[in-house]
Amino acid sequence: MYPLTDEALARDGKVLILAMDHGLEHGPTDFEAVPETLDPETVFEAATHDAVTAMAVQKGVAETYYPSYEDDVNLLAKLNGTSNLWMGEPYSPQNWSVEYAAEIGADAVGYTVYPGSNREPEMFEEFRDAQESARDHDLPVVMWSYARGQGLKNDTKDEVIAYASRIGLELGADVAKVKYPGSKEGMEWAVDAAGDTKVVMSGGSKVDDYQFLESVEAVIDAGGAGLAVGRNVWQRENPERILDALEKVIFEEQSAEDALSEVES
Repeated sequence: MYPLTDEALARDGKVLILAMDHGLEHGPTDFEAVPETLDPETVFEAATHDAVTAMAVQKGVAETYYPSYEDDVNLLAKLNGTSNLWMGEPYSPQNWSVEYAAEIGADAVGYTVYPGSNREPEMFEEFRDAQESARDHDLPVVMWSYARGQGLKNDTKDEVIAYASRIGLELGADVAKVKYPGSKEGMEWAVDAAGDTKVVMSGGSKVDDYQFLESVEAVIDAGGAGLAVGRNVWQRENPERILDALEKVIFEEQSAEDALSEVES
């Protein structure tokens, strides 16, 4: 495993990735709740918060906006992705190389894999190439490990999430981003299955403050390293407030209730 230093992707061994690859993955509708977030600079400004250890974006956004924020934001280059218009079996093509990401100044790279898809073998091979190239450039690798495909009926069952995190370990990811299985016990299994690979929770669709922070608290209590989140931060009118609370839950290991109480006061 690549050592996650404070300079690359983590802070005190914990991770809070602010993700904004949604423009490609979901389309502009994801930004309608807070229209100003359609401008990537708005989200980059949020990423300058002390709690954020890296920001995940696709190539075009990195090329265009990251140079203005390179002193304040760690760049996680999201190497692959597909549009929501795609209707085939789950697959995420690579859109830029590790070499080019390193040239732009990436501090880490990220890659989506869909275990269970009919195209799993192809994605495993592509991840292999990206992971080995990242090692050549001394860049840590985050795997978006989302079990998905025709034969999979429930992608948030405990055993499925644990399998997804284990695949991160088996294929050489330094961090595995998985969906929340719905309980602390389920996340403990995922963390144990991942060995030395750190496990972070996917932020998912926007929910209310307490529900969101409570799930993050469960992840930390289960031994998880933190969170990779998009909509539950920048779909809020005041992203700084929720980031203040996340800093308390993830890095100070406060309860969701105490963190909310402090930021509200």
